[in-house]
Parts: sequence; structure tokens; C-alpha cells
Amino acid sequence: MTVETGGVDKRRLFELLWGTPTGPRRGPRPTLTLAAIARAGITIADADGLDGLTMQRVAESLNVTKMALYRYVPGRAELVALMLETAVGEPPPPPAGADWRGQLDDWTRQLFDRFRRHPWAQAATVGPRLPGPNELAWLERVVAALAGAGLTGAEQLDVAVLLVGHARNLAQHAAPDDAPGAGREAAFGVLVRGREERFPALDAALRGIDPEAADAALDFGLARILDGIDALITARAATGPGHPGGAHKRGPVDREE
Repeated sequence: MTVETGGVDKRRLFELLWGTPTGPRRGPRPTLTLAAIARAGITIADADGLDGLTMQRVAESLNVTKMALYRYVPGRAELVALMLETAVGEPPPPPAGADWRGQLDDWTRQLFDRFRRHPWAQAATVGPRLPGPNELAWLERVVAALAGAGLTGAEQLDVAVLLVGHARNLAQHAAPDDAPGAGREAAFGVLVRGREERFPALDAALRGIDPEAADAALDFGLARILDGIDALITARAATGPGHPGGAHKRGPVDREE
């Protein structure tokens, strides 16, 4: 599922995310705030997903008419953008004394937690869109952590793309906090049970999984990603940017996410 962006008033969206609007652009004195509207939308989406989010439901939860709500937010896509900016929030500060690896490990886990608490945000962060200042501040933390590590600017941004993708993908399969063992592996186990002869290798692998081990897939993938980045940084330091093993040059098969 993706969030529809057709018909978005891009100038108005920029103003909502990056400006300092205090209420509707015209009409009676404002009685709502954008923060209150965003929180109302988040409550609905947390319970029923983006499919259950409508301007009518948000208006009813705020005890206003839908037309009154449109005076503050021009449409559903703009509402979702405001909700995402509020739900993600400002990034937490990096752990004291942590090196780049420790900072990125913490960063990814914090983002994973946001995606798991607000599953609708997984769909809301797919595709081209205008990020808000909070979301850009998260990106700033990755780039700041890698400053001076020997990576190019493009590579620093690519690291962020890898980590966001890992956090979002694992959050899609994560079990609720109060239901250990109810995630992806448990679902596979139900399918394999009684069919062990057809899927012997998968059965053996599933039997070796600790159902109480929370976030094991997050830990494994994150460690491998950071290992790869560490290897690149080490090789870059040994060879220097002018060596063939140095700075990566983008070719026809490379692309920005």
C-alpha cells in the first residue's frame, strides 16, 4: 500500500511542514492546532491503519465539521504528511561517547521502534514525497555520524537508505511487544508443520530459532550492514580516495534511492 499524492497542493504542504502556520488561512478565529489534528489522525491510523483514516473521522474525533477541518489541512495526503512528521518526532541524541557504528546502531533501533509503534508509517514513507524538518533531522544524524569516516556524500546518504529500509522491512514483520514468538518465524512454522518432508531444511532452521528472542532479525541484519560499512571505511583508509579501491564512482547501474 502507498499513500496517494495526486492533487497535493505542494506549496501548501511545504508551508504546513516547514512554515509556521497557526491555523486556517481565512475565516473565523482558529479553534484547532495542527498538532491536535495530527495527533487525532495518528490515533485513528494506529488503530485502523491508513485505510481507516478519513478526513470525516478526524473531524468527528475533534468535534468539528469536515469542512472546518479542510480550513486547516487541504486534504488527506497533507494530513498524513503532518501525522508522519509528528509520529516520527525529533531524533533522540546519539549515545554519549559512541563512535559512528554505535551511533548508527542506536539510530536504526530508534527508527525501528517508531515504525513498530506506528505501522501505518511504513506505507507513508514509501515513494517520492516532501520530508518535514523532523525527518530531515534523522537524516542529519546519519550524515553527522559518518562525517570524517572517508565516505563520499552520496555514500553517506546511501547508508541512510540501507538502514531505513532494514528498519522498515523488519518492522513490517515484527510481533507486537506483548506477543513474543508471534512474528514471521512462528507463521512459517505453522505452514511447515505436517509438511516437514517437503521442507526439511526450512523445518530444521525453524526448530533452531528461539521464539523468545526479540528482534533477532533486526540484530543480525543491522550487524551485517554495519560490518560492510566498516569494511568499506577500513579499505578506504588503507587505499585513499585516489586508489582504485578508494572513492566509489557511480556508473550506469548505480542509482539514487
